[in-house]
Amino acid sequence: MSDDELGTARLPFFVYGTLRPGEPNHAAHLRGRTAREEPALLPDAVLYDGPGYPYAVEHPGKGPVHGDLLTALPAAYLPLLRALDHLEEYAPGDPHNLYVRVARDVLDRTGAPVPAWVYVAAPRIAAGLRTSGSLIGSGDWASHRNAQLKRLRTRSGDLNHS
Repeated sequence: MSDDELGTARLPFFVYGTLRPGEPNHAAHLRGRTAREEPALLPDAVLYDGPGYPYAVEHPGKGPVHGDLLTALPAAYLPLLRALDHLEEYAPGDPHNLYVRVARDVLDRTGAPVPAWVYVAAPRIAAGLRTSGSLIGSGDWASHRNAQLKRLRTRSGDLNHS
């Protein structure tokens, strides 16, 4: 299937959760399929904690969300796009989407804007998160998750010493 058939441009991907380097979905879906990986920021968005993964929610003037900009190897691009759409449970126009894939400018390590595909919370998910979600103030899910794991280890250590 060509880009025209998919209706997509060959943009890099901005990832901010389990697809980041060192995370489990990176190993499962991205290892060996990328030509370049670099830290990046998604402005005008905030991050919410989800059930084992985060959601970026667009919010003009807020943020940024910390993540990585991944450029796919040319031969891996279309299979990777399909795999990521499947992983993120995204189908164009489906009202049951958890995420929607949108083209947004992210800031590379120099601060330059780079157009990229980003999976953000679908409108119905975003509305619920804005109402009762758990905001990750740092905008960095990996740091947030690592801090949670550290607190759990500390608590379990306290329990073992009681």
